[in-house]
Amino acid sequence: MIHGTVFNLQRYSLHDGPGIRTTVFLKGCPARCWWCHNPESQSPLPEIACSQNLCIACGACRSACPESLSRQSCRGCGACARACPTGAREVVGRVMTVDEVMESVLKDRFFYEDSGGGVTFSGGEPLCQPQFLKELLAACREHEIHTAVDTAGICAPDTLADIAPLADLFLFDLKCADPERHREGTGADHAAILKNLECLGREQRPIWLRIPVVPGFNDSVQEMEALAALASRLHGVRQVWLLPYHGSWGAKPQRFGKEAALQAAGAAAPSLETLEHYARLFRDRGLDTRIGGA
Repeated sequence: MIHGTVFNLQRYSLHDGPGIRTTVFLKGCPARCWWCHNPESQSPLPEIACSQNLCIACGACRSACPESLSRQSCRGCGACARACPTGAREVVGRVMTVDEVMESVLKDRFFYEDSGGGVTFSGGEPLCQPQFLKELLAACREHEIHTAVDTAGICAPDTLADIAPLADLFLFDLKCADPERHREGTGADHAAILKNLECLGREQRPIWLRIPVVPGFNDSVQEMEALAALASRLHGVRQVWLLPYHGSWGAKPQRFGKEAALQAAGAAAPSLETLEHYARLFRDRGLDTRIGGA
């Protein structure tokens, strides 16, 4: 039986593809985007989150933990969370079967059918759990449920080729056009990602490009012009979404001991006027471009 690790099942999602959707967030991502708003998605394993504002320093967690609360040695066993009387500590990530995920997905089938929605598999990078993802996509197809895969394309080409025929839509996150800047901001290989994106286009898979607009990273006319030129050369791109950076994740990285991820904290979100200007750069190249979620 195939198992995978899921860190959230979000029902009634309106920003992860067409219609009303359930978004299934799979754990694990090889990228380390410094503006990441889901730091709990990076590790492929269940892990412990700690909310310091709820902690009463009673020591129950330390007494229960076989590793004395060492993050480096943490096994995600959850003993500290079970011992915590205030809920300050919790396990993020649950090992689930395909049937368990589908049980939740099928609860909202009526809403999918009525709104033209479906299920989106996100992350993290969902392609980090390829067999689990493949089985989930196949199960959705059996139930005639529309599927989308939200990916940054960080995987082996053979993995993507295996998954591509099973998904109805790809929400492809494209961070920037400059290879050196991309590696600096994400830690991932830009060339490999573009190769996978071009492969999807050649296979005529429907693609919505999703571009985060991040101050200090890609928030410039020069970068957006380069991305617009790149997008216009790709096959299969049906829509482009410009997603404005926001700092609403606040103290979330600290809950997972990832303070270094807060390099973008305090940065101002791009103005609507700026976003509209960027959108025109894409529209001038004939691309259906929108601002917001997706």
